[in-house]
Amino acid sequence: MTTTSVRALIAEDEPVLAYALVQALQRLWPTLHIGGVAENGVAAVREALALRPDILFLDIKMPGKTGLEAAQELAEDWPDGTPFPLVVFVTAYDEYALQAFEHAAADYVLKPISDARLEKTVSRLQARLGQTKERGQELARIVNQLRSLVPPAPADSERLSFIRAAVGNQVRMIPVTEVLYFEATDKYVNVVTADNESLIRTSLKELLPQLDDKQFWQIHRGTVVNAHRIEAAVRDESGKLFVRLRGYPRTLPVSRLFAHLFRQM
Repeated sequence: MTTTSVRALIAEDEPVLAYALVQALQRLWPTLHIGGVAENGVAAVREALALRPDILFLDIKMPGKTGLEAAQELAEDWPDGTPFPLVVFVTAYDEYALQAFEHAAADYVLKPISDARLEKTVSRLQARLGQTKERGQELARIVNQLRSLVPPAPADSERLSFIRAAVGNQVRMIPVTEVLYFEATDKYVNVVTADNESLIRTSLKELLPQLDDKQFWQIHRGTVVNAHRIEAAVRDESGKLFVRLRGYPRTLPVSRLFAHLFRQM
């Protein structure tokens, strides 16, 4: 890859800081093509999947999705056969920067951005872009490191025995042992059992700490499955992983971040 063909995408919700980063990169790396500036984490994911840049500058604290959440979603959805971008996290907080550097960042820079620090980042990025073999392994590296970003449930969280789901004027009590899987749908979670589906007004993020993580496994950012109901893990012709549940016709996709759960299967 020649330096003239390198494309970057910046995700930064503060226009002044985004402009400062663009200006600094243009001074230090004149041949770098900046494909755009995303104003939030949701736009960062959308534009990165469309542009498929070589480098991503992700602000850690953004509306919609944090930089870490955006990187995690991109790792799940990135198309096969396309090198995953080198990731640089941008933050005003040193503790966030250190966490990001340890979890899947090619590098990090602190706000306010200094040319001296950014110049080191540019040198590291240019060196890594020249390592063709390592670039091909970037997605696997990112996936392995992002696994540790999935927070464990707090040890003192009260585990749910029943799910309360409103059905018309009634509240249905669903034993968690009967749940096949939970599926995120916008602001709701769909609770799927063998013979019914019910919506509950909560997010998957709020629900997860209340579930027994030995019984309920997250297999995708929007899906948590009852491990006791898993019959098999299968791959399709393209190599994508799915789980099949006992007595249930639909297979559920497993993202790259959680494929390691089924390695022995």
